[in-house]
Amino acid sequence: MTERLTKLEAADFINRSFKPLPRSYGDALVEAALQDPRIVCLSADLTPPTETDRFRDELPQRYHNVGIAEANMIGVAGGMARSGEIPFVHSFCAFVTKRCFDQITMQAAYPNLPVKIVGFLPGITTLLGVSHQAIEDIALMRSVPNMMVLEPSSAQYHQAAVEMALKHPGPVYLRMKRPETPPQESLVPQSLQYGKGVVCREGSDVTIIACGLEVAEALQAAEALAETGIEATVVDMPMIKPLDNELILQQAKTTGAMVTVENHSVIGGLGSAVAEVLADAGVGLPFKRVGVQDRFCEGGSSTYLLKKFGLDSQAIYSACTEVVKRKNK
Repeated sequence: MTERLTKLEAADFINRSFKPLPRSYGDALVEAALQDPRIVCLSADLTPPTETDRFRDELPQRYHNVGIAEANMIGVAGGMARSGEIPFVHSFCAFVTKRCFDQITMQAAYPNLPVKIVGFLPGITTLLGVSHQAIEDIALMRSVPNMMVLEPSSAQYHQAAVEMALKHPGPVYLRMKRPETPPQESLVPQSLQYGKGVVCREGSDVTIIACGLEVAEALQAAEALAETGIEATVVDMPMIKPLDNELILQQAKTTGAMVTVENHSVIGGLGSAVAEVLADAGVGLPFKRVGVQDRFCEGGSSTYLLKKFGLDSQAIYSACTEVVKRKNK
């Protein structure tokens, strides 16, 4: 096995080989590349975990494994982009942002090149602990001029995310969570609109704005809240930059209470972005951020970690009841 795999990753890879997992992002990238010869694929020695093995096998002349060298990979991608290609670069979120932030700013964002940075293992949801957890990456990437930041909530939006990244003329950070269950035959691709959130559920008492895997947790919380008489609107916010300011302000006016939810630190991520929109508009309302509370976490299963660090549906439920209570005082 030539790819870089820890013992835990290798065991996980072997286990998964007995039940093929969806490769919705990887398939979407290959299909896009078959239509657009400018697309090239770069990997930092993590090809199967980033779903780029099909690209490697079917389009080998446009696939480049640069090895364990993320900073160099960004530099290579910048050169390719200056030469007219559209590079998609791949690694884990923690590696492809924090390890090479200077290269991203100077060799992709400053010249406003179409370098598409794709990270897997978002937030805390990994067995591999702090070294592999990306709880600061959204804060970093949304601070970079010219950078689009996109986190789809499910495999249904992976094709749309690739299409959106291609349409953006500059650099993009695409934060991906690989599905953990076998393919669903009924999976129907959904579309995304530039700079727009998706209203998944409507309610009049509180608005929950979530991104990534937290959208599913938010919908579970909304159903539990409904049993107590609290009706929640749930917004899937796949585009963290540019943000849907109009929808945020509309929901603030409609429900008068708001909770943000993210698989990320509460500092600098989606919650901070939404709070900035409200503050700039002079809107005050009961507001709470659900996310990692300015601390490092640990490795474990997604279910265990979300519960322990207060990112699961129960934590969202509690936050919503709190802001609704404050609103009704």
